[in-house]
Amino acid sequence: MIQIEDLTFSAWGRRFFDRASVAVPPGTKVGLVGRNGVGKSTLFKIILGTFQPDGGAILLPRTARVASVDQEHPATPISLIETILAADTEREALNRELETAEPERMGEIYGRLIEIDADRAPARAGEILAGLGFSVADLERPMAEFSGGWRMRVALAAALFAEPDMLLLDEPTNYLDLEGALWLEARLKRYPHSALIISHDRELLNNSVDAILHVAGGKLELYTGGYDDFEKRRAEKARLQASTKQKQDAERAHLQSFVDRFKASASKAAQAQSRMKRLAKMEPVATTIEEHVAPFHLPSPKRPLAPPLMHLTDASVGYGDDAPTLRDLNLTLDIDDRIGLLGVNGAGKSTFAKMAAGALAIRDGRMVREGRVQVGWFHQHQIEAMDPKDTPLAIIRRERPDDSESARRAKLASFGLPFDKQETTVDALSGGERARLLLNLVAMQAPHLLILDEPTNHLDIDSRRALLDALNDYGGAVILITHDRSLMELVADRLWLAADNTVKPFAGDMDDYAKFVLDRTRAGQRAPGQGREKKGKRRAA
Repeated sequence: MIQIEDLTFSAWGRRFFDRASVAVPPGTKVGLVGRNGVGKSTLFKIILGTFQPDGGAILLPRTARVASVDQEHPATPISLIETILAADTEREALNRELETAEPERMGEIYGRLIEIDADRAPARAGEILAGLGFSVADLERPMAEFSGGWRMRVALAAALFAEPDMLLLDEPTNYLDLEGALWLEARLKRYPHSALIISHDRELLNNSVDAILHVAGGKLELYTGGYDDFEKRRAEKARLQASTKQKQDAERAHLQSFVDRFKASASKAAQAQSRMKRLAKMEPVATTIEEHVAPFHLPSPKRPLAPPLMHLTDASVGYGDDAPTLRDLNLTLDIDDRIGLLGVNGAGKSTFAKMAAGALAIRDGRMVREGRVQVGWFHQHQIEAMDPKDTPLAIIRRERPDDSESARRAKLASFGLPFDKQETTVDALSGGERARLLLNLVAMQAPHLLILDEPTNHLDIDSRRALLDALNDYGGAVILITHDRSLMELVADRLWLAADNTVKPFAGDMDDYAKFVLDRTRAGQRAPGQGREKKGKRRAA
């Protein structure tokens, strides 16, 4: 479907691709992976023609339709359902032509409409929208009523509905909740054409793609299978490379030793010359260079408190004079609980997190809370709320006014921010660097409870693994809200579900929950608890 030949591209003082080549067969779903900043999104822009390569070529079939989801859909007065239907440009054009077509042409048009299953288009659009979290009532709402995060979902829905020959998706789960991510995983698995997906979601890359395209060192390398297969094969490749290099180094040392000993000897001169020629012809073995991934520092509380940390009896919580967002809360949080909080966007997960953090008081019922509890709360809007002109060094000076300057700099370095990044303004840091800074700051005081609301949005796979390791070493309680199924499975010991304006324990594991979500979507039903946390526009995922 797509062939990349000797692609070379440089920008902003660095080379992203250096004679990179790869061929992707038709109909293949490919996960595009690599460290943040290596050029994954840049490759998309080259494919789309936004950037022109310095050399080489990207070849696609002449008639191939290519679509990407790189910005939210405009806030127009057009209804949601009409916006999605308009994404199928052929169907729209045929329907318009019908209005003025000559009788002899109408048969042709109707034949083509039948061929593309045009009558089923509204039902197909509705199924996609339901899977991405929209309700039946949303279908007739104008686009202008939806927030930016929901208009990003509309853009994704439109691309899936149009079914281009080559679908380009850049981190599609970042603006979805877990339920939307589970649905998308299943949808991509049966997508009928080619797709190239930039993602750090391990489960999606294991369950939805046929191959992994790895970007590293300016090159592109294709591996068949999912992400786990890619890791195993790359590790084996690195092992073989290391073994071959070790043998070559030993041979090189042996040859050089002979040359050094006998190059001045008349009787051995010819042999020494022969060995020198062999040394000159020996190609160095390329080895896989693994970049260091800075760990996360989540210190455990020094003095465990008496259980429970929090006990709720018939409690309700909400905003202003509106009806309670959550009610009938009867839950207990112990000192070492690992709670995975499930539920669709708008069901009350963030409201529950605010209450657990002590930022929102209950209205009714009873809350028993350990008075000495310290809470570290990371929520998904903190990164956007950072002052773009602030710097990591200025932030940690405020957080640790009694520390020496060298101690502050050492602390930032341990967060994964080296000296040259510490006085860089926030707007010049990557999303991953900002997330690392905030996550480590939140946990710096060794809280008894960590509340993490979508902590992985800006982290690559290796950083997510580092966060997982840190959470599993952390000795306090955790409440985790995330669309990253792998992180949820490996951290949470118990699952709670926000639905029907309450939060209750969910009887089952993540496989049970995935089946529950997909069965509900297939039945054409919205998830329980589709109330909004606040009145007004839908909030971004």
